[in-house]
Amino acid sequence: MTQSGLADVLPLSPLQEGLLFQVAYGAETDGADVYTVQMVFELRGPLVEDDLKAAARTVLRRHPNLRAGFWQQNVERPVQFVPREVPLPWRTRDLTGLGDEDRERAVAAHVAEDRAERFDPGAPPLIRFGLLALAPDHHKLVLTTHHLLLDGWSMPLLVKELFTLYGTAGDDAGLAPVTPYRAYLGWLAGRDDDAARAAWRTALADLDGPSLVADAGSGRGAAAGAALPGQIWHETDAPTTRRLTGLARSLDLTVNTLVQGAWALLLGAELGRDDVVFGATVAHRPPEIPGIESTIGMFINTLPVRVRIRPRETLRELLGRVQREQAALIEHRHLSLTEVQAAAGTGELFDTVVVFENYPLDPAVLRAESRGLRLAGFEVGDATHYPLSLLAIPGETLRFRLDHRRDVLDDAGARELLRRLDTVLASLAEHGADQPVGRLALLPADVRQRVVTEFNASGDADAARTLPALFEEQAARTPAATALVVGPDRLTYAELNARANRLARYLIERGAGPERVVAVR
Repeated sequence: MTQSGLADVLPLSPLQEGLLFQVAYGAETDGADVYTVQMVFELRGPLVEDDLKAAARTVLRRHPNLRAGFWQQNVERPVQFVPREVPLPWRTRDLTGLGDEDRERAVAAHVAEDRAERFDPGAPPLIRFGLLALAPDHHKLVLTTHHLLLDGWSMPLLVKELFTLYGTAGDDAGLAPVTPYRAYLGWLAGRDDDAARAAWRTALADLDGPSLVADAGSGRGAAAGAALPGQIWHETDAPTTRRLTGLARSLDLTVNTLVQGAWALLLGAELGRDDVVFGATVAHRPPEIPGIESTIGMFINTLPVRVRIRPRETLRELLGRVQREQAALIEHRHLSLTEVQAAAGTGELFDTVVVFENYPLDPAVLRAESRGLRLAGFEVGDATHYPLSLLAIPGETLRFRLDHRRDVLDDAGARELLRRLDTVLASLAEHGADQPVGRLALLPADVRQRVVTEFNASGDADAARTLPALFEEQAARTPAATALVVGPDRLTYAELNARANRLARYLIERGAGPERVVAVR
């Protein structure tokens, strides 16, 4: 592209740099690009295709960053370049002549093939449209883009603007000017990176290792070249959701903090750790930039959340501490994950991530209508490269989606993990936040019954016999059998029994006896 063909050259936001790395790695491994985002809109009513195409062209003109390509060869840091103009990637398929079953299969095949088609970051635009005609007044619009361009907050903004512009056949004279995405990138350039590095270094001090559910070293690379993850949905019932919302309000906490605390406890139990780290995807639209709330672009970042689990602490204390520690880092969320890890002196910190969808979704967007054309439904296909990603969607019920790499956790395991999450939240809602962390129910009742009762049902009804007596009997029956293995050392039952007796005699000589307190080091 010639210099005259460029409208702008811009730096990348922190998350864009990370995503670009994942895209490049995935291209080398020929795997699916999990950051291809697809929205499928069901449209009912009369549709003028030329006017919808004109609306799409205007959207690309009004938001230069949606025309961006990404370049990382022979440059110190990657950049995004914005052409003055890009062709509108538009495909039309007429399926009206097919029978119902054939039409459904054709739609499903198109959607799957479109999702699998990778974008070349260096060949903008990283957005395309597909219009499927199903009947004269029934269409599906497949809008596919790359996560490099926009975040979840931006999606309803894009839909609303597209429908508004369809109503005017692409004429934007009546729309307010757009705050350009470059204003946000300029704001990023003015942040105090040194202060941010110091804050993250303090927040992650003394961490004794990463919190990884996948095998060490397999997380990022294996995921980037893998197939799309499995997705399991679960819903917390409305009464429990209301109690959780009320509890959060009474404690001056967010529901997001409750979810993060529950995930930390599950992660700690899974990994056998009392100091865990997971990723959280946070929105980052600085209020000091006028109009930023209506700008379409990439304004999120994924950063570590560290939770130290203390069993004797109450949940109130744990959750309050988590929220305070996160609030102290708000001013430093502009730093990239790579820079955070470098500042902390660590490598990979986590391979699970929690996303809480807290952006405002105008209900009118879901009922969008323009010149008789209405939005009758929509589906969104997105994912991340992490082995486990938990998406939480607040509402009358709290809905969860667990994305899982099947080589790490199969579908049955994903369902069980969501059931355990629901158990933790239900226990929190029922018993409140003043219960000790160590007493919180982490297992559903049926699983706890199986683990605690059924697994321990030995069938021996003689409960009066003591463990020392049982051991003495075993030592008499099999004195030469191996009783204990520690590294290269082995002790038989006879040897272990002799050592135990010597220790007992020593303790007696020092004053130990029934009902006496003995300190053991």
